[in-house]
Formats: sequence, structure tokens, C-alpha cells
Amino acid sequence: MQGQMVVEEPVRLASVLTSSKPHFLPSLTKIVGTLGPKSRSVEMIEGCLKAGMSVARFDFTGFDGTYHQETLDNLRTAVKNVNKLCAVMLDTVGPELQICNKNGNPIELKVDGHVTITPDISREPSSEVLPVNYAGLAETVKKGDTIFLGQYLFTGSETTSVWLEVLETKGPNVICMVKNTATLSGFIFTMHVAQVHINLPTLTDTDKKIISTWASHNNVDFISLSYTRHAEDIRELRAFLNTHNLHEPQIFAKVENVEGLKHFDEILQEADGIILSRGNLGIDLPPEKVFLFQKAAVHKCNISGKPAIITRVVDSMVENLRPTRAEATDVANAVLDGTDGILLGAETLRGLYPIETIQTVGRICFEAECVYNQGLTFKKILKHVGEPMSHAESVASSAVRAANKVKAAIIVVFTASGRAARLVAKYRPSVPVVAIVIPRLRTNSLNWNFSGSSQARQCLGVRGVYPILASPNVATSDRATEESGLTLALNHAKSVGLLKPHDRIVVFQKIGDSSVVKIVELQD
Repeated sequence: MQGQMVVEEPVRLASVLTSSKPHFLPSLTKIVGTLGPKSRSVEMIEGCLKAGMSVARFDFTGFDGTYHQETLDNLRTAVKNVNKLCAVMLDTVGPELQICNKNGNPIELKVDGHVTITPDISREPSSEVLPVNYAGLAETVKKGDTIFLGQYLFTGSETTSVWLEVLETKGPNVICMVKNTATLSGFIFTMHVAQVHINLPTLTDTDKKIISTWASHNNVDFISLSYTRHAEDIRELRAFLNTHNLHEPQIFAKVENVEGLKHFDEILQEADGIILSRGNLGIDLPPEKVFLFQKAAVHKCNISGKPAIITRVVDSMVENLRPTRAEATDVANAVLDGTDGILLGAETLRGLYPIETIQTVGRICFEAECVYNQGLTFKKILKHVGEPMSHAESVASSAVRAANKVKAAIIVVFTASGRAARLVAKYRPSVPVVAIVIPRLRTNSLNWNFSGSSQARQCLGVRGVYPILASPNVATSDRATEESGLTLALNHAKSVGLLKPHDRIVVFQKIGDSSVVKIVELQD
């Protein structure tokens, strides 16, 4: 298992009492921010970017394409203003069970009371009747099953979310007993039935429409496939993307229930990355089992070289300026487990302190990275890869080993697709990986253009990788690539405080059909 740290006594305990080191770059661990009502203005997005947000997530539950287009346009303006890359992630709705509370009036449910869940969506939600957007619920559940109901992106507070126990079914209706007193507020309530298969497609017609229009128009970098349950879900989405000439978006499988857990290995093989949606996993699994799955899943992602992103870490910061002690420890443990990124949902979507939340999570990640046991992780990944290693694996691991041996300040990687940078990052270097993304010329019968923008932004989903998109002119010759690209990387690293005179740099690049590693020293 992961979660190891390096502790040197008494230095480590003494360091707790010292002020945190000032750091001007975001942590190696990436932060995904969900943009919404509290975080969609140009000024607020600029603040989020400066605080350390690397990926902007657009959630289509409760918001339409027009709303998100305005937000995305603001994001693009903010990116130009602060001169910082930011990837775009579309989060599908999936087979989510929802109760729409159109008038927004609070609904009070009392412990031991009875409430009827009905597929008749013409009914007005009340303390007696809750209409759900799924006609097959009565055929799916049985007496004694548990149903969880809360505000969308619920924080799990027992006063704003409710547990129900199924008593019986009557035709299409489900009669439930309320297990705790709560007041449901908001316009959308999310329903989750523990460990029950919902007979709805993972990629819904609504999702297909959003992808074929909004995602296609905006060239999104990532698609988060909600409620991924089988590897076939990934293959279906990829085939759909191909039919709409969307070949660049990477697919992150969002694992949210026991069904996805059971097929995790096959899902990981098909997906480009994994999002562990702990909100729903925490309902589907007993609380004492959630951490086990998290550690096992992140470990599998690490040794496979695929990004793992954790959700639901600082729920209390929706309304508070500081996280709880448990939340702060949870973030640090996720970093020590080997997570690539932290996904903030309600905290930035409708929270009161989106910028402060990103800053706080970044500081916690930074401190955890200082004691991350990179050596142990490196050995585990090497053991998993085995021998004989491929040439690419051998050179990538050698680059990280060399960086450790010479105490390099950064690793510079030349790449066109981003694969080389991801391969180096797989070995979890303790220093940043500066990826120089070289544009490729693409031609067809109608026009020609350069790739590279999306490939650079997609590197923002990987721990420790800082992408820089080179000028198209750099792609014209190998000599120009080496000189201009390296100069670009070093100048950028110096400008942001990553490099100082006499620092050593490990350079990973491709020459002909081979990949090589060299070490250079920064001069005065």
C-alpha cells in the first residue's frame, strides 16, 4: 500500500513548529476546481488560477450549455490575463437519480415519518411525496434497502441530507421510513440507492447531446464519465467521441459505486485516468471500508502510470474559512497515498471561499509532498514494471533516478503528445517536470494546423508536470527544438523561482528513434 512518509527525528517534529515555507508555485499535486455560481466571474477565476487551480471542471447537473459557455468564456479571459494554462473538464450527468424541487422551498422530513418516492414527476416535492426521474425504482429496491437523499454536491451533514429505509413498494411507488430529521434545501436533490444496480445507460442521451455540441465546440481536454461501472462504458464513450471527430479529449472514469469497484481493473485499463468519487462511494461502502478502496485504487493507478484524482476532501469549507482537522489530515493522506489531484466540488461551485479553499488545499499538499517517500514508490513501480524494461520505461526511470542522484532542481521533458512527460511523472520525481510540448503539423485536404494546445493542457492532470507550449517554429528542426525548447524551459523556470545559478537540470528528449537523458548545469 501507499501512504508512506519519510520521518527524520527530531527534525520532523521540530519542523511542525516552524512557519510553512513560502512557495510561489502550486503544489506538485494538481487541484481541480468546479466553476459555478460563486466562482464564474473573470476576477474570481483569476484568483482561483493564481491560487493553484490547474483544471476547471464544468458540471452539467443543474446548469445548461449557455450558462457554462459564459463561464468558459470568462475562464479564457482569465487565462489570458494571468498568463497561465488551465485545462477544461466536462463532467457528464450519467444515470443520476434526481428530485427536482422547482420552487426551491425547503422540505422538512422528520425521523420515523413516512415518505413516498414516486416516478410521477408532475407531483410537487413535499414531506410526503418525492418525485424521482426514474420509473424503475420500485422494481429495483427491496424491503430494508438504504436510500440516501441530499442537496446536489451534498456535504453529508445530517441536518441537510436524509437516510431512508425502504418499507415496501406499491406499484411504481416506494414507501420509505425517514431515519433522521433533516431539511432538504436547494433546487436539485441527489438520490443514491446503496449497492443497487440502476438500469440506466452510463452515457445518457443528455450527455451525448452535450458532448456533440458544447464539448465539440469548445475542444474540451477531459471528459469525466460519471458512474462508470464497466470498461465497456469507456469504450462506448470513446467510440462516440470518434464518430464526432473528437480524438483528443482524455477520458477519466469516475468510479462512484460498488459496481465500478468490482470492475476497477478493467476500467483502469481502458481509461486515461480515474476519479474516485468518494461522496457516493461513502454511501455504497461501509465507512470503515472507504479508505481501503482509496489506497488500493490509487496504488493501482500509480503503478499503471495513470492519474488518480480524489474528491470530497474539505466539505466544511463550503461555509468555513478553515477545514476541520480531520479534513486537513485527509488531504495530506491522499497525497501520501499517491494521488495526482484533488477535486473540489461544492467548495468552489457554491462555497463562500473558493480562492481560500484552493490555497489551503495547496498548502496542505505542499507540506505532505515534503515528506512523501518517493524512494519507496520508485522501487514499487520498478518492481511492477519488471524486466526487461521497454526503452521508454528505462529512460524515463533513469531520468528520475538521475534527478535524485544529482539533486536536480527540475526535469525537462520534450514531448509532442505528452506521453513522455506522463511516463517520467509515473516514477513520482520529487522535483517538477517541465514539459516542453512541441506542436505537430496536421494537414488534410482542406487545411493545415498545429496540434499541441490540448496535449499541453492535458499534462495539467498529472502530478508534478508543468507544461509549456512551444512556438510552432520550434517544431521545424531538431536543432531548433533542442536549443529553443531548452532555453524556453530554463527561462520559464528561472522566472517562477524554480531555478537559480548552478542548479542542475535533467533533460529527457528524443533523438531520432531513441530517447536520451543528459544533465546540464545552469550558469550565472
